[in-house]
Amino acid sequence: MSFFVSSAYAQSGAGPQGSDPMVTLLLIGGMFLFMYLFIIRPQRKRQKEHSALVSALSKGDEVVLTSGMLGKVIKVDDNYVVLETGNGIELKFQKVAVHAVLPKGTLKSVDGLKD
Repeated sequence: MSFFVSSAYAQSGAGPQGSDPMVTLLLIGGMFLFMYLFIIRPQRKRQKEHSALVSALSKGDEVVLTSGMLGKVIKVDDNYVVLETGNGIELKFQKVAVHAVLPKGTLKSVDGLKD
């Protein structure tokens, strides 16, 4: 066991940084601050933006789903949205699958690429 941890550290209880608990608390506090500022806060902001986007959906909006499918909203329910994806093709999806609302006329410009 002595080749993993030197005997002096194991017997004295002191680490390489010394025995100051304040340094350890500052490092842990800094780590939590870093995680909050760079991970938790931006994720909450994205969740709020997505919730606002989903709640503002209305009939006639052109949307793209997380799967990449494009469609025009023809019916909005509490948890579901019905999209027209082609000539008379209606598909029902969960609202949370909506990734973004596209500018009006986007579907016509994309359909023009097929010709």
